[in-house]
Amino acid sequence: MDHLHELAGRVKAAAKELALYSAETKNRGLSAIADALESRREEILAANVRDVAEAEQNGVRPTMVDRLTLTDERIESMAKGVRDVMALPDPVGEVMETVHRPNGLNIQKVRVPLGVIGIIYEARPNVTVDSAALCLKSGNAAFLRGGKEAFRSNMTLMSILRDALTQAGLNPDCMLLLDDTSHEVAREMMRLRGYIDVLIPRGGAGLIRSVLDNASLPVIETGTGNCHLYVDQSADLAMAVELLFNGKCSRPSVCNALETVLVHRDVAQAFLPAAKARLDEASVEWRGCPRACAILPGIQPATEQDYADEFNDYILAARVVESLDQALYHIARYSTHHSECIVTEDPESAGRFSAEVDAAAVYVNASTRFTDGSEFGLGAEIGISTQKMHARGPMGLRELTSYKYLIHGTGQIR
Repeated sequence: MDHLHELAGRVKAAAKELALYSAETKNRGLSAIADALESRREEILAANVRDVAEAEQNGVRPTMVDRLTLTDERIESMAKGVRDVMALPDPVGEVMETVHRPNGLNIQKVRVPLGVIGIIYEARPNVTVDSAALCLKSGNAAFLRGGKEAFRSNMTLMSILRDALTQAGLNPDCMLLLDDTSHEVAREMMRLRGYIDVLIPRGGAGLIRSVLDNASLPVIETGTGNCHLYVDQSADLAMAVELLFNGKCSRPSVCNALETVLVHRDVAQAFLPAAKARLDEASVEWRGCPRACAILPGIQPATEQDYADEFNDYILAARVVESLDQALYHIARYSTHHSECIVTEDPESAGRFSAEVDAAAVYVNASTRFTDGSEFGLGAEIGISTQKMHARGPMGLRELTSYKYLIHGTGQIR
């Protein structure tokens, strides 16, 4: 593990340098990265084709292969994302608050980088670029460990990013990707206290549990999304069908996709057949409670585990509930505190749902697929935090900073 500590030491040293870069210097590096992604896309696609072929040979699910796959359009989107980050205000050095004390002390609360951000993620090569760009703009060094499924894609992308930084005159060690995807090295990375200031896992429930169980440094929990749609008795059922279709089918492998639909008993007979007919267009597999199975003959009975699972696939759990209270109870029991939605025309039901559901994003009559930094108008984000400290929801540039107090005096003593 000496090699790991040597790499970590290089990233830590680069973080000190990066924290002092001006916004102009960081933007110069980001511009070089965006240009390089476009000019070297053939290298990226060639590496990705090999990753995708190997994943398919190994029986990786189609929805997960989709997350792994890069195209011309997705590379263009990555480059655009980097330029979008360039256009955002630099949070570092922002004076958040100023206090003038009666004794003449001038106290400022100022944003500063977190330092070294470690990110452990799975088969999504775009995370390599997104994370590196956000960390660079927020003044943080990025120490990355990707999954084995995207190994060639990630290594190619990181080589391109580091070359671009070198050409722009920045220290390339402010972003570094481990070339070892073993679990042993990942666990050792989780214990690099003194090198990594905060660790962010991006992936499924298994990865997040592993990080939480093994890390000996601060962790920001992100990503796991067991998201629910509750169709209230007063709901516009046509709207509810379309919200369900969008939330489940537009991209089922992402963390803001719907996994369970809860339906008030008064509208279940009308809603469920209409919803199934719409979702049949995407070949969604339904798993339902006994009442849902009675209304939709032929669907698979749901198990207790089905209500707890994040399927990341064209699978949907359904439950008919007696009331808003029962829907709230179900969500409180199974939610991962990511994104939850109610479809209702009743302001009182909307108010109760909004107040009582404990989640990073709570929706009334809108798709959970909007839980995204850019969709919220916050710019790119490094993940969706499902915890309450230190950040919650989409984590953009400001959420990748801490703060310190700067105190100016004229010789005051206490």
